[in-house]
Amino acid sequence: MSSRRSGPLALLGALLALYLAVPVVAFLIRLAGSDQRGFGESGLIDAARTSGISATISASIVAILGIPLAHWLAHSQGLLHRIAGVLVQLPLALPPVMSGIVLVYVVGPYTWLGELFDGRLTESIAGVVIAQTFVAAPFLIIAARSAFEAVDPQLDDVAATLGHHRLARFVRVDLRIAAPAIRAGLLLTWLRALGEYGATVLLAYHPYTLPVFTYVQFSSTGIPTTQAPTAVALAVAAVVLLLAGFRMPRALRTRLRREAPAVEPVAPSAIDARPVSFEIDTQVGGFHLQVAHAAHSPRIAVLGASGAGKSLLLRSLAGLLGSGVGAVRLGDDRLDDVPVEQRRLGYVPQLHGLFPDRTAWQQATFGTHADPGVAAWWLERLQLHGLQDRLPQELSGGQRQRVVLAAALAGSPRLLLLDEPFSALDSPVRQELTALLRRLQRRDSLATVLVTHDPVEAAMLADELVVIDQGRVAQAGTVREVFDAPASPRVARLLGLVNVRRGEMAADGVLIADGAHIATASELPTGTPVTWCVRPECVVVGHAGEHEVTVADVADLGSELRLEVQWPDGLDLQAHQLISRRDGHVAGDVARVHIDPATVSVWRA
Repeated sequence: MSSRRSGPLALLGALLALYLAVPVVAFLIRLAGSDQRGFGESGLIDAARTSGISATISASIVAILGIPLAHWLAHSQGLLHRIAGVLVQLPLALPPVMSGIVLVYVVGPYTWLGELFDGRLTESIAGVVIAQTFVAAPFLIIAARSAFEAVDPQLDDVAATLGHHRLARFVRVDLRIAAPAIRAGLLLTWLRALGEYGATVLLAYHPYTLPVFTYVQFSSTGIPTTQAPTAVALAVAAVVLLLAGFRMPRALRTRLRREAPAVEPVAPSAIDARPVSFEIDTQVGGFHLQVAHAAHSPRIAVLGASGAGKSLLLRSLAGLLGSGVGAVRLGDDRLDDVPVEQRRLGYVPQLHGLFPDRTAWQQATFGTHADPGVAAWWLERLQLHGLQDRLPQELSGGQRQRVVLAAALAGSPRLLLLDEPFSALDSPVRQELTALLRRLQRRDSLATVLVTHDPVEAAMLADELVVIDQGRVAQAGTVREVFDAPASPRVARLLGLVNVRRGEMAADGVLIADGAHIATASELPTGTPVTWCVRPECVVVGHAGEHEVTVADVADLGSELRLEVQWPDGLDLQAHQLISRRDGHVAGDVARVHIDPATVSVWRA
């Protein structure tokens, strides 16, 4: 099927390739059969030399100035950014001759600049370079800008939390990842400069470049003597393109990849795990985050729905939003005035955050505070021994997440920040890594702030729970306090409590919901409309109880049963029972249900 689909596409592509190849082939046939090619014409070698030198100088100038400009364009917004973007692309829209005319108004012999340099900016190699730089610069800048925009911004965040300052992040992260596209753009820039004619002939007729020399030969003697400069240009371009397109065989690249050194694992020094406290008040776009919490435990979880502000809170704690977001303390230490590079916090973002061109060992030792011995110890503890020389694409999802943890822990951070670290993994891998991280928390006294939308993960990896909703704290307390007494129906739903229903209070704390009478510990007045819930494991299904129900559905999950039970008047609830309590219920059975009044949460509607 795929070959049939690609047939018409391949044919269209072949037509364009044929169109591009025919003129070159025709020229080569003419060149082979010609007696007068022009290789003996004086000035040919000098013109080729001038073109090569000026194109190299132009490409170097564009690289030095254009790569930082492309990086700025990729990471900025506003009117100045839009104006600069238009100016960068303008030479592509101008015919080269008009580009030369525009340049004459700036560097011509009668301009201020021209007189300052005594007319040496035209009719000179400087004029050639000025013309070539103007018309060729967009090729590198546009390619580099697209490459920088494609770099995952999480990588810059990870590098910052690993201690790398802005310039180091530009060189060691952005520039390194964007390098293939920048090389391609630089090649296009050099080739465009080499072949520039229109702007050059107006600004610097002398010394002759190869295109200008070709035009002079054509004007004086016709086509025959233009064959030599054309052949030279084709040969130079072909050689450069072949060298640029050369790729080392994959097997050889793998053998030449730097192997991880043999380092003796060293257990990290004991760090006193201290609780974090924060008062964050910041606005990003139209979203206002205003949350505060003083933890008593070094292990807390932030729970909330997508868009609640969880990741924004974690980035605020890390310092990635700057110092103006509010107060952040770790124990007695104030962190909000400390730059992110100096906070010594480990950060694990969503979706791995691995550098694509670094091995597991290079990832683990990338931090400025990373200790190779400690990195080796964490790689071994995280079951990555033997995988140190693998790139991210050679690792499974669970292995990649372990590498991120090792990189974050190799610098012995005071606090580990986890932004839904396992959300993209399969359920068995997620459960395995959750259990592993819990062991590390307890054995190695790791202080952690976990952001998650999974209440089970939050309960596994935290002693305290902060539930946030729409940028505000909806409830905070120990895991047991929050799960036992949700502050609102919204919090109950965020905690995964499925039995949230409507009702109305009757006498003696009894509520009426869909005709069923449920005893509660509430003291709300009779007739009060309420929302209420009960945890599924508190709905006890058996042969004894105050409610007669019908078992509407039974799902056997191996370790537990999930039942849906229905009252005669329409109320339905979910019930979870451990497999050891299975009473052999099947769908359609009549059973009895007991609900402890103390387990029913009630709120005014």
